[in-house]
Amino acid sequence: MNLLVTGGAGFIGSHFVLRHKEQFPDDLIVVLDKLTYAGKKAFLEPVLNRIRFVQGDIADVELVSQLILRYEIDTIVNFAAETHVDRSIKNVVPFIHTNIVGVQTLIEVCKAAPAVRLLHISTDEVYGDIGDDDPPRTVGGALFPSSPYAATKASGEMLLLAAMRTWKLKIAITRCTNNYGPHQADEKFIPTVVRQAVKNEKIPVYGKGLNKRDWLYVTDHTDALEMILKTEWAFWDKDVPGVHESQPRGSGHTFHISADDERQNIDVAKMILKIMGKPEELVSFVEDRPGHDWRYALDSSNTRKLGWKPKMPFEDGLKKTVEWYRRKA
Repeated sequence: MNLLVTGGAGFIGSHFVLRHKEQFPDDLIVVLDKLTYAGKKAFLEPVLNRIRFVQGDIADVELVSQLILRYEIDTIVNFAAETHVDRSIKNVVPFIHTNIVGVQTLIEVCKAAPAVRLLHISTDEVYGDIGDDDPPRTVGGALFPSSPYAATKASGEMLLLAAMRTWKLKIAITRCTNNYGPHQADEKFIPTVVRQAVKNEKIPVYGKGLNKRDWLYVTDHTDALEMILKTEWAFWDKDVPGVHESQPRGSGHTFHISADDERQNIDVAKMILKIMGKPEELVSFVEDRPGHDWRYALDSSNTRKLGWKPKMPFEDGLKKTVEWYRRKA
């Protein structure tokens, strides 16, 4: 494959690039990243001499079109996104630019080059939260985003679904639960806990810390994406029993990726403190943020039927993650 990986210097994108180059060394990878606060070229250092790196904006249609033609790109994997909920509450404009306008840019590029296939990385947050006794969300369920961030991701998905239907573009969408691992932006929950604990400073936890998240190690996520890239396109014009049965024919191919390992935020914080040998008294409960979702859960059976399942136990992945951030500190 000749891949254009947008947002490839960010958290999940960089892991995808590193892992893909290791597994498929002959594939051409072009990384397009704006290098905002969450993207760092240094994450790609091990493979920089074996890929093409371009600093630029996903919403620059001329630039993206040029890259498609110059490198004969056949596959786009879109990780580019503004992702932090708190930032979206303070200022949603950058989120609209990247998560909506940027997605439409990719659609325009694919319209001009319909042989190019697009794998778009979305989030479980498009569904909004669910109650403790509610079943995991299934593909085809209604979207009820709670935050400006989630609303922009849902909007991008709607544009993609419309593009699939209107222009028959080769697009697949993935929705994933909370990722963790090295390279994650410092402001995210697990890096924040580690950073504050290293300094023996108070760790802010929203509300009472009872909100639940399903945590997936980042390379388990990228392995699922590789499985979809490997198998999904062979199914494009076929009815595949058990894979797309939960959504109408022609409505688009959407996959859920989850670990099925839900934990309360407070329990995750305590696990990190135990790993680090720090006292639980460092936890400091702070006023909850507006629109804070209670619980996320996804039914990932359609992706598991392709042959994927997560491999990293949460405790082991958390230890790896903590050690990476401790070395960084």
